[in-house]
Amino acid sequence: MNFFLSALALAAGAFFATAAAAAPCQVGLYALADGSTVDIAASSNDRLRWRRRDGTSGAFAPTGAHAGVSRLGWTSRPDGHVVQVDGCDAIRFDGVAGGRVPLVARDVHFRSDDVELAGRLVLPPGDARVPVVVLLQGSEHDSALDFDALQRRLPAEGIGAFVYDKRGTGASGGQYTQDFEQLARDAVAALATARRLGGERVGRIGFEGPSQGGWVAPIAATHADVDFVIVAFGLAVSVLEEDRSAVAKNMADHHHPADSTAKAMALVDAADALLLDPTLATYDRFAAVRDPLRKEPWYKDVHGDIAWALLPVQRDQVAALARQFDWHTPFLYDPLATIAAVKPPQLWVLAEDDLDAPSAETARRLAQLRMAGHPITSVVWPRTEHGIFEYETGADGERTSLRQPEGYLALLADFARGAPLAAKYGDVSPARP
Repeated sequence: MNFFLSALALAAGAFFATAAAAAPCQVGLYALADGSTVDIAASSNDRLRWRRRDGTSGAFAPTGAHAGVSRLGWTSRPDGHVVQVDGCDAIRFDGVAGGRVPLVARDVHFRSDDVELAGRLVLPPGDARVPVVVLLQGSEHDSALDFDALQRRLPAEGIGAFVYDKRGTGASGGQYTQDFEQLARDAVAALATARRLGGERVGRIGFEGPSQGGWVAPIAATHADVDFVIVAFGLAVSVLEEDRSAVAKNMADHHHPADSTAKAMALVDAADALLLDPTLATYDRFAAVRDPLRKEPWYKDVHGDIAWALLPVQRDQVAALARQFDWHTPFLYDPLATIAAVKPPQLWVLAEDDLDAPSAETARRLAQLRMAGHPITSVVWPRTEHGIFEYETGADGERTSLRQPEGYLALLADFARGAPLAAKYGDVSPARP
């Protein structure tokens, strides 16, 4: 989830719990009799979500009239799969029996600066030395301990994972923040904890930063001894540039002419100025730009990560706005110099059709760094959106995620191992140093 998706829920008055709920007992990794695996994770509305190694996924209710009937991806349509759970340790996927994989998991509380954070190290069974990926988070308020399935999907590939609730979320203390430097210090503390807990089993170790974590992971890598950095659907541009590019892409996707797009970008600039300086004087300048444009046919398509959430704001809401978004977000932070300063190899996996974090400028910047000799591998996955999800578009223009592409998980695992990358993963070829 990217920067302003979470802000949106706050703007709508949503409440985010700060204590992690008990996960359903069926959550876990299962080995099936046919030699494959399936991960079962918590989902919404008392459902469970299954994921396979090839990226396919669906949701199902464990009990009730339609127990076990799987729904395609994140849609409401049946996909033909039937997933039956038996107690907390047995499963049948399309009639194939399976049992829980005895992953080696250890929960821990550790400190970063003045806050106690909750984490978990998950290793494959056995005592072999394995790579470990420290999983950062995006801008979401949800508990990573509860909902990040990579904590099991990576161990299914023979890769250890350390997952933790970032400050102000789940079982961790402190206040929610988008201060990248603070989050990077927390990531460094998490990495040290993973090393200590894993002991002799820890081989290579590095960070994986998804979405907003893509700004944090390179900062953390300049302050820790790591072997690799993975950024998934993150950006090599600033937060405000993300917003501008998202609006520009949305306007282009709706085929608005250049003069309309120019007016939209002026509106974005005014909204961003209000975000940086939420005072009545700045609001008046913003309103002077916004109000004459409200009846324009393209106005509804000014939909990025920040500006569109500010468009409805009224003058008497400015003070509340200042408090609402006081998350210490470095809106103008340009990550390019930090990315260039990272010494270990980096893997960047971008979504070609990302509306939340448009990837074109990031891909261009990464290519320039790679050609300049930096150890950066990048992939722009076609026909995917934020999260590296394949999707379908409804008649109303809204997207619904279907699955992750085949090869995505294998690419992450191979890079963490330090193994030579394959020529292709699914239908993409990594651009290598």
